[in-house]
Amino acid sequence: MISLRLCLLLSLVATFSGALGQSITIVAVVDGTPIMSSEVRETIAAQEQILRYQYQNDPAKLNAELAKARESAVENLIDREILLSEFKKIGGVIKDQYVDDDINSIVRESFKGNRDAFVDELAKTGMTLKKFREQRQKMIIVNVMRSRNSGDHPPATPREVEDFYNKNVDKWREGDQIKISTITIPKFSGESGSSPEKQRKLAEELRTKLLNGADFAATAKAYSQDSRAENGGSWDWMAKTDMMPAIANVAVGLKNGGIGPVVDQEGSYIIIACDAKKLGTAPTLEKMRPEIEKMINQEKSKANIDKWMEGIRKKHIIKRL
Repeated sequence: MISLRLCLLLSLVATFSGALGQSITIVAVVDGTPIMSSEVRETIAAQEQILRYQYQNDPAKLNAELAKARESAVENLIDREILLSEFKKIGGVIKDQYVDDDINSIVRESFKGNRDAFVDELAKTGMTLKKFREQRQKMIIVNVMRSRNSGDHPPATPREVEDFYNKNVDKWREGDQIKISTITIPKFSGESGSSPEKQRKLAEELRTKLLNGADFAATAKAYSQDSRAENGGSWDWMAKTDMMPAIANVAVGLKNGGIGPVVDQEGSYIIIACDAKKLGTAPTLEKMRPEIEKMINQEKSKANIDKWMEGIRKKHIIKRL
């Protein structure tokens, strides 16, 4: 099991652990600079660990999610090379002290100031302190370039804040209670010729029948394979925090009596009906206002950065292999 500190390092910077014993190929070229498959593996090392655990019983879903993660990593690495090139064009310089301060902050916050423990953890990944420093320097440059080009934008207006609050208030409310019913269709039924694709199709067909008026309890008793099937799929009142996140996210968004989309949850497909809700207490708009204003400003900055990146990508020769 990957250690907590190692997870922290993996999330802070790419490591060499994913490249050991694997072939290395070129996945993209930016202005003649190659991006290697090893860099992609290094970039998603921590994310891959999580995905492999999350979808250990669903190889098809795992492969699809890994492919998406790798594709995203390639695009991020392409953008990194572009930003490093743009930084060089403007004669940018990152002082050594900035990098030292960054690494000292990591040692202080993640390793309680124990530099030896930090170096030991780096060694476990096959990374040297010199390489880690180079990676952190690149990350600082990328952040500097993005910040420089976030552009000016007007502050969040009262209307924008209010609209944002109303759209997201369910996420901040505490003490919500939800009563749901479920129909669980396993991806592997044990029957000859069964497959996740066929089971998914069955779940979608059942959902369509429910939307057209079929009785949920009767359908659950006939088809569901979870602990609540004999009760017509009905569960007791639960706090949304006690539910699996994928289930809670769907249930919270449903009206009383509503039926959600089929949820792909590890080894099963789940149909969720919201039977009733008891809403908890949400923080007031005034309490959330400073945080909302900050989030809105961040969204506007990101939009400016995305637009700027779209423009400068056209100035570079990018080949995806």
